[in-house]
Amino acid sequence: MLIEIASSAPRSAPEENCSPLETIAEVAVRFDLTLRTLRFYEQRGLLNPIRHGRTRYYDAEQKLRVQMIVKGKQLGFTLLEIADFMEAEGRSNTVSGAFHLHTATIQTQLRHLVERRNDIDQAIAELQAALGDPNRKTDNRENSK
Repeated sequence: MLIEIASSAPRSAPEENCSPLETIAEVAVRFDLTLRTLRFYEQRGLLNPIRHGRTRYYDAEQKLRVQMIVKGKQLGFTLLEIADFMEAEGRSNTVSGAFHLHTATIQTQLRHLVERRNDIDQAIAELQAALGDPNRKTDNRENSK
């Protein structure tokens, strides 16, 4: 069974309000990424922006691919896994901005993320214990209000 996981819209203006072509700098701002990150995704074959001289331009399809990469990373998938998902989308001749994942893939990723969270919780507990106060808050945002 395939389940669709839609990628969320970028932080800035919605797609309808953006120009058809945007420079790498504009896309970086739109998706809160660095230029280096976008170039890295291009080197890995995840993106293929239009090139005019040294300037990269991103059309609607490429911006949708950036959006999918960001969502995939938020869900904890590797770039190789994201590339596979996007390749599968490409084989269907549609780039919908959503991943179509098998239930088993989602369950495996959930197990992986829970394991990571448990490891992080254990590391936090050990560091708190090293400070001599196992109840010490690790998030000082509450204290700064």
